[in-house]
Amino acid sequence: MITGLYPSDHGAWSLGTKLMENVPTVSQALGAAGYHTSLVGKAHFQPLQETEQYRSLESYPTLQDLDFWRSFDQPFYGFDTVRLARNHADEAHVGQHYAIWLEENGCDNWRDYYRPPTGTNDRQKHLWEIPEKYHYNAWIAEESNRQLDGFAESGEPFMLWSSFFDPHPPYLAPDPWHTMYDPSALTLPQVVEGEHDANPLHFRMTQETNPDFSDWRESGFGIHGMHSHLHDADQMRQNLAVYYGMISLMDEYIGRILAHLEQLGLADNTLVVFTTDHGHLFGQHGMTAKGPFHYEDLVKLPFLVRWPDRVEAGSESDALLSLVDMTPSYPECRRRDS
Repeated sequence: MITGLYPSDHGAWSLGTKLMENVPTVSQALGAAGYHTSLVGKAHFQPLQETEQYRSLESYPTLQDLDFWRSFDQPFYGFDTVRLARNHADEAHVGQHYAIWLEENGCDNWRDYYRPPTGTNDRQKHLWEIPEKYHYNAWIAEESNRQLDGFAESGEPFMLWSSFFDPHPPYLAPDPWHTMYDPSALTLPQVVEGEHDANPLHFRMTQETNPDFSDWRESGFGIHGMHSHLHDADQMRQNLAVYYGMISLMDEYIGRILAHLEQLGLADNTLVVFTTDHGHLFGQHGMTAKGPFHYEDLVKLPFLVRWPDRVEAGSESDALLSLVDMTPSYPECRRRDS
């Protein structure tokens, strides 16, 4: 999304690999053109484990060294200003600037909501016990609006990436968002009998109770989706209902950013883009979540833009678009081997 390159070009080919700092990014190109650039939220450009060769700012113990992050003031992949976090729901990976914000706002017991080492909190399911005012969506919106205040004051061009984490497993949302949708009113997609008979082996193995995917894990890196995709239907409906609640919660806080853009008088001269990095399966083709299954449910993404007087409201395009197209063809962002 920020390099315009495929993994085979930029080198970060899997979880556990690192996007090297010498790979050109769109934020660097915009910075060279006079833009202020900020990133608020999830980056996930670096792994949760350091290697002997490369340091990772997203690994332990640096991830939760809050004194380090309080003094962190350096460019990061071309972004002048970054405010980072690295977790989904109650995963243990909370830290960085989000944890500092939690403590500054009176949530000194934030570790109660993020249980190390796995983040699993067995007493909660679907209802995330963290109060909404401490949810990372609230932090992302608040910090994004603070960045916008600075941009409005300077009057100079800017790029702001507000990087939300959700919706994503584990399916948890604070009250009242976890009960916003009725599971019994939802219809689950289903696998079509025999549809995987002619598909590659790993498709068929997802429909087994205890498939052996050990041969796929020899690299030592995680591969999403290489497990059984069989789930209880009622549990799937409950997960889907909470998933919708997570979407609505995100929508609330994106709305606050857009409203602030309007209040500052910046909306008419700002291109707003909403998109995501992948889709999600909730029973389509008998599968759940994500993985190496290139169905439209995973690769056909929302891509919404708002640009007053430049893009007509309500218009649609059937142009073929990929995430590599998001980075314009600045000379600095071309393929390294071109």
